[in-house]
Amino acid sequence: MKTAVIMSWSGGKDSAVALQTLLHSDEHEVVALMTSVSAEYRRISHHGVREELLDAQADAIGLPLEKVYLPSGPNGGCSNDVYEQIMAATLTAFRQRDIETVAYGDLFLEDIRAWREASLARLGMRAVFPIWKRDTTELAREVIRSGYRAYTSCVEGSVGREFAGRLYDDEFLAQLPAGMDPCGERGEFHSFVFDGPPFRWPVPVEVGEIVTRDGRFYADLLSSRTVAQPNCVAELIPQV
Repeated sequence: MKTAVIMSWSGGKDSAVALQTLLHSDEHEVVALMTSVSAEYRRISHHGVREELLDAQADAIGLPLEKVYLPSGPNGGCSNDVYEQIMAATLTAFRQRDIETVAYGDLFLEDIRAWREASLARLGMRAVFPIWKRDTTELAREVIRSGYRAYTSCVEGSVGREFAGRLYDDEFLAQLPAGMDPCGERGEFHSFVFDGPPFRWPVPVEVGEIVTRDGRFYADLLSSRTVAQPNCVAELIPQV
């Protein structure tokens, strides 16, 4: 009997590769995707991607999407204490449904893995990391070669504005500044996958306005049903 797994879902390429790995696993069965969304701005934390695009992803993949809504604090973001309380309540509800395993698309950051494992252990749950310690240079090439298609939704200032809203392809990797991880594992950039092996059909998406906030560049990704309001995108990117 396979172990039921919740996939921690960012909407990015690493999450998609980890998900695809689990979908072909003899040990695990992915029962849902789980993501956190700003309750005020209706965008995914860190990436700034609109909620409706996350819904479209889940629909194209064919899995339910469990959304965890995070409140905004006095400084605009959700504090770590509040985040941990909300996530603990969410995960406890999963455990009560006999879902005790959460999968992550992390690659090599040991402190992040240790924190995730410790947080789950306190709830009597466990973590799995399907693509842990994969060589990120090779993985980046495999992502492109395997047909995953993604736009960058957020890039750090050290990467450069010209990389926001870019297609993640061979040209992107070749032009990435020296010292940047090709998978963006240290937070250099975040992505939104709109097609690839887990998808039954592509998610219709286009790149809208590029804005700057807190030293990062955000690409406002739009579905075919979205009409962007001019000059207001920066106010909609959640602080987390």
